Amino acid sequence: MSAMASASQRQVPAYRVDEIRPRASDLCVVVFVINEGERVRSQLRRMRDAGLGLDVIVADGGSTDGSLDRDFLGEADVRALLTKTGPGKLSAQMRMAFDYALDQGYSGVIVIDGNGKDGIEAIPDFARLLHEGYDHIQGSRYIPGGRGINTPFLRHWGLLLLHAPLISIASRTRQTDTTNGFRGYSARLLGDPEVDVFRDVFQTYELHYHLAIEAGRSDRFRTTETPVTRAYPKKGKTPTKISPIKGNAAVLSILFAAARGAYRSPKAARR
Repeated sequence: MSAMASASQRQVPAYRVDEIRPRASDLCVVVFVINEGERVRSQLRRMRDAGLGLDVIVADGGSTDGSLDRDFLGEADVRALLTKTGPGKLSAQMRMAFDYALDQGYSGVIVIDGNGKDGIEAIPDFARLLHEGYDHIQGSRYIPGGRGINTPFLRHWGLLLLHAPLISIASRTRQTDTTNGFRGYSARLLGDPEVDVFRDVFQTYELHYHLAIEAGRSDRFRTTETPVTRAYPKKGKTPTKISPIKGNAAVLSILFAAARGAYRSPKAARR
């Protein structure tokens, strides 16, 4: 097994830590958010009321809507708020969260978007699979027990016909819901120097794809999928940070780059 990457060697965006309570579990749930307003508040309340028994960490990309004030987070049993002050988008938020989680000694991280689309009822299944020794757990609407509700037409077919097949080929592992950000990662995977997640090349959606590909390619890691529910609103604006034309074009460009190994660490390429 490879040694863990040294904290001093990590490329991580500047961020602020506001710890509300001490660590109380061996796994944590990280909620990624930026200006989600009542959606993230409702989700955090549901997570609190579910009695998950896991530390909840909010990884904020720089919200300005006032939804994450300390009093509310304390009421919602959030353990810590991480606020990114450096550059980058989702992958930078991920590096921030993983840096904190590894430094805090968590053995695994469950990640979920903070826009209320994901069924939090699946979180205990992610925790169970991490405890069973899996390193990369993909939440999927497309396996038995999973449900996709009101999934936008183009997103559904783009995933099934292009996104999932390309990630599956690149990872040498069949994957069915590769745009879904509801996932679980072991500390072993996140700290592996050949996977090398702490690089500034990961700024937007690269890191989700990179982790799925590298975990599947290597016989050093155990991967699986678990059923989840993802529900989009029947009417109104779809909760997403991806714009219809420019955003989707950027996602496709990143997908093709990841599939051809553009983000692979030089250390892994030498294997």
